[in-house]
Amino acid sequence: MTSTVPNAVPHTAAQPPITMFGPDFPYAYDDYLAHPAGLGQIPATEHGTEVAVVGGGLSGLVTAYELMKMGLRPVVYEADRIGGRLRTVGFDGCGPELTAEMGAMRFPPSSTALQHYIDLVGLTTRPFPNPLAASTPSTVVDLKGATHYAETLDDLPAVYRQVAEAWQACLEEGADFTAMNRALRERDVPRIREIWSRLVTRLDNQTFYGFLCESRAFRSFRHREIFGQVGFGTGGWDTDFPNSVLEILRVVYTEADDHHRGIVGGSRQLPLRLWEREPRKIVHWPLGTSLSALHDGTPRPAVTRLHRTAGDRVTVTDATGDIRSYRAVVFTAQSWMLLSKIDCDEALLPIDHWTAVERTHYMESSKLFVPVDRPFWRDKDPATGRDLMSMTLTDRMTRGTYLLDDGPDRPAAICLSYTWCDDSLKWLPLSANERMDVALKSLGEIYPGVDIRGHIIGNPVTVSWENEPWFLGAFKANLPGHYRYQRRLFTHFMQDRLPAGKRGVFLAGDDISWTAGWAEGAVQTALNAVWGVMHQFGGATDPANPGPGDLFDTIAPVELPED
Repeated sequence: MTSTVPNAVPHTAAQPPITMFGPDFPYAYDDYLAHPAGLGQIPATEHGTEVAVVGGGLSGLVTAYELMKMGLRPVVYEADRIGGRLRTVGFDGCGPELTAEMGAMRFPPSSTALQHYIDLVGLTTRPFPNPLAASTPSTVVDLKGATHYAETLDDLPAVYRQVAEAWQACLEEGADFTAMNRALRERDVPRIREIWSRLVTRLDNQTFYGFLCESRAFRSFRHREIFGQVGFGTGGWDTDFPNSVLEILRVVYTEADDHHRGIVGGSRQLPLRLWEREPRKIVHWPLGTSLSALHDGTPRPAVTRLHRTAGDRVTVTDATGDIRSYRAVVFTAQSWMLLSKIDCDEALLPIDHWTAVERTHYMESSKLFVPVDRPFWRDKDPATGRDLMSMTLTDRMTRGTYLLDDGPDRPAAICLSYTWCDDSLKWLPLSANERMDVALKSLGEIYPGVDIRGHIIGNPVTVSWENEPWFLGAFKANLPGHYRYQRRLFTHFMQDRLPAGKRGVFLAGDDISWTAGWAEGAVQTALNAVWGVMHQFGGATDPANPGPGDLFDTIAPVELPED
């Protein structure tokens, strides 16, 4: 629970830091971004050409920003608000410094391509208070009515240490953890591909729960039950039990669930700052050009129709009835929008890609926040000497409760509940105030002497992503047997392999990536799409800085047989 990875090693010169370098597509996106040669160039005859970018979330803004730097004119369409699931909101009646992260709120250091853009726009990060993290003063685990207070794993009953050890043994026994972790750190592409090819072939049809059950270390149902409730890294993972174990291995290999940091001031600042940023190095456009300036401050509205027209064009109709045709369209919204909210021509994608979109599995997720007058949880209980309240993991309705503050005697926020899947659906019929009442009742059973309600200074804010009309779910999580579908979506940017009549639409976003739910996946697939558009317009990368498409054939994801 203290760490996703067994025997986590500090990042030192002797032990290179882990990054999201594979395992499916071991390409160094961070090196690509850092190279002084840039991401590539397009012919001058193409400068100023419009490219539609559907979706103003992180993937869409990265795509648009980089295409603008190359001299193209991105036209961004956004149905709701810039930011997507980087959604930072305030509380009515409270100061602007007090915010809640309704979507992404914690980011691992292994997200190095994401970190490039965080640094680029001048944002700072700080440790996120996950369960038993070094920055978390204390954690309470409450299961089956038994409550345990802990500042380290050793403060919990012995069975929790046994569960942690069982998870470590399970990863070694069934997934070659140490070997893969070392290969990823050293960016040893042949070794990564050798290990992952074997595991994909063996485990594509296996659930996370089935993987645990096959391990000798998890023979005990009690251990599996505790692991599901408390889990590792960010907390309980039983909501992922039906999903493909390959999804879980991607997380643990890359330490995506460890050492999390939050963005000071809120994650939505990242896409907003990209929208306003004036690149210092830009082609065709004058210095001082930004995405905002190209759009007169406001993106185009929601896309309502996408269809192919003569001359290898893709025609976009928006909510105002405006119709425009493009040679290239990058679609970065959640892929289910192509099935429901947008009237689409079936010719947009090959039939196998439509099947992959149809089979995409999204997970539900709900959050509930309240503003409070101060971080009262740091007060000490005079009877026990313990923190009055702690980061809390429980099997009650709230599941995960996070305590968020900017220092003593300043207004703070509590994420009363963060839930996924069936636990999220339990909240769906309830209003924000009804959710707050239920959450406070659950927490009152854990902290009977703490008057949480008495510290609340404003109305609750809440979200259920499955009920958001432009999302219909929080993030993708592949089911067993879905590897082939994900491969089709991820590799779609390599369009020379497609029939001529199926080119020109590029898919991006974290649900297209191998690391759905992580902002890093949104960035990586945006960079794939940028390479694809550049290639379509006759452009190329500098030989000293080959892009993801240039190296594709040597690092392509494992291809499983169809028959």
